[in-house]
Amino acid sequence: MRCSYSENDVVVLLKDITGMIEPKSTEERERLIQSGKHYSQMLPLESRPSEKYMEAYEAALKSYSFDTAAAIGVVAEKILLNKGRNMVLVSLARAGIPVGILIKRYIMMKYKINVPHYAISIIRGRGIDKNALKFILKRHRAGDLQFVDGWIGKGAILKELKKDLAEFKEVSPNLAAAADPANETELCGTHEDILIPNSCLNSTVSGLISRTVLNDELIGENDFHGAVYYKELEKYDISYDFINAIESKFSFDRKEQKTEYSGFKGIDEVNGIAKDFGISDINFIKPGIGETTRVLLRRVPWKILIKNDEMENPMISHILRLAEEKNVVVEPYGLVNYRACGIIKKYSDA
Repeated sequence: MRCSYSENDVVVLLKDITGMIEPKSTEERERLIQSGKHYSQMLPLESRPSEKYMEAYEAALKSYSFDTAAAIGVVAEKILLNKGRNMVLVSLARAGIPVGILIKRYIMMKYKINVPHYAISIIRGRGIDKNALKFILKRHRAGDLQFVDGWIGKGAILKELKKDLAEFKEVSPNLAAAADPANETELCGTHEDILIPNSCLNSTVSGLISRTVLNDELIGENDFHGAVYYKELEKYDISYDFINAIESKFSFDRKEQKTEYSGFKGIDEVNGIAKDFGISDINFIKPGIGETTRVLLRRVPWKILIKNDEMENPMISHILRLAEEKNVVVEPYGLVNYRACGIIKKYSDA
């Protein structure tokens, strides 16, 4: 799969379907999803972020790169402790890829271990790319594999991973993440809902690849899941600017840190939001800074909830910027685990 990342950083196990699928507008795609078409069968339009939004991203990167680097360091140390020197990182495309690259670089810089790193697709409701997983298992011992994602919103992908790996008995379904505000795993850098700056953007901070596609017309029985390479966005690509900015903040003398959490599961909070707003399908609720940003970038939002007394927090300034651009209602709410939560608009005629 073409991407703007070097193979020294990651081997991307995806089928290149560039030019073979026509992206759909956000509104059309949302209507189709709510009519029953699976989101993985389509791609959203991706374009250059606005100048004002890029200013918000740059401010986020400047302010929160240290927090992200600290979380990367903590989770990298935990993975090394669990897996040892023969670990193999398997990032979940695409949000997991930058985090996987940073974990790989942290371990190389501190311990001089060159960790193999792959990226494969997993799709909620469709599962993991078993062809890609089998490709890796032909080359590496099953017990050495460590799955990596950027953050855990409410735990849907972790649940999918556990279900799909039931047939791969020796492969651990434990998912490492930089941030886990859902409180689903101890294999994380923090349980805080921190702003991981790459969550602010789409392909231009993700190696210029699209989100992954699983469409019977394009993906054969023996193919990897597919993705598109956005050549037209090459001059706006900041994938390595992001990697290098976080890497420059690595600290290698950090003592072991425990990631404390309240014991309140994110899914319980989501169910409470569903009850308060009369939402029957929790897939319409996307908690956490990263997921809220995604709702604003590629779904049709109904409203954005911001944790009480955090409206002035710079960590959510890019969310407020996007909401303003898209005329989306923003309101304070008694969030506990999360700083923000996006709620998708339901089309009554879908």
